[in-house]
Amino acid sequence: MAISAADVKNLREMTGVGMMDCKKALTECNGDIDKAIEYLREKGLAASAKKAGRIAAEGMAYATVIDGVGVVVEVNAETDFVGKNEKFQNFVKGVAAVVAKEDPKDLEALMAAPYGNGRTVEQERQEMVLVIGENIQVRRFARFAANTSTPYIHAGGKIGVLVNFKVDGGIDATEIAKDVAMQIAALNPRFWDKSQVSQDVLDEEKKIMMAQMANDPKMASKPEQVREKIVMGKLNKFYSENCLLQQEFVRGDVFTGTVEQYIADAAKKLGGKIDFVDAVRFEKGEGIEKKQENFAEEIASMIKG
Repeated sequence: MAISAADVKNLREMTGVGMMDCKKALTECNGDIDKAIEYLREKGLAASAKKAGRIAAEGMAYATVIDGVGVVVEVNAETDFVGKNEKFQNFVKGVAAVVAKEDPKDLEALMAAPYGNGRTVEQERQEMVLVIGENIQVRRFARFAANTSTPYIHAGGKIGVLVNFKVDGGIDATEIAKDVAMQIAALNPRFWDKSQVSQDVLDEEKKIMMAQMANDPKMASKPEQVREKIVMGKLNKFYSENCLLQQEFVRGDVFTGTVEQYIADAAKKLGGKIDFVDAVRFEKGEGIEKKQENFAEEIASMIKG
């Protein structure tokens, strides 16, 4: 029978076992989830499975450049303590090295790729679960093979940023890229450039602004043409607040102006030219619902038990 991606994802979430093993288990068990869980336990993956349902929202976001290839990854663990563990950090760096070398097309391909010690990334992950004793999950990655990439890691792995520039003139753009990466880490812009803002987003913003003015007695009395002009002014402010290159450069001690102007000015001073191409920002645990512990209830349940 055909095994759906949703079934594989469901089994992976229930057991903490890798996607390829989950797919194989479901195939062997004709899609029966309970039998597939049993199958995985029989295959010696029970240790990973026991840690299955535990939420991994801590860990580390890590960015690096290996042989000219820029990589950023997020690997999650259950506690902040493990995020500082040397074995865990070495595993994260190992995963980044695999991404750089193997260029996996997606997470499934990454987990099936060779880790470099005779095991796959997935097998090494399972080993880490056994050694460290927490649920560990490789969550996401990004890779830039072209142009010049610069990594930045904020607060020991809370945020990982990778900035990709096209650099001309043989100049060293590292410090400029790091300044831009720090701005991305701090302000988390929705877009890199105003050209990326779709008409749908602009229409929605304009609609909200017009509604706000309609509800303001002072503004509501103004002619529509005047209100339209005000909206256009506010849209320019939207760009400066939400688009990296149009944002005010945060290091006012270095340069006064937008990020775009800072890049151009700094490159010119070095005798070259820099174009911002792309960037990736990973914040550990972003979007993962963390379990709220109620210690009083937990102690009470232990006493009852």
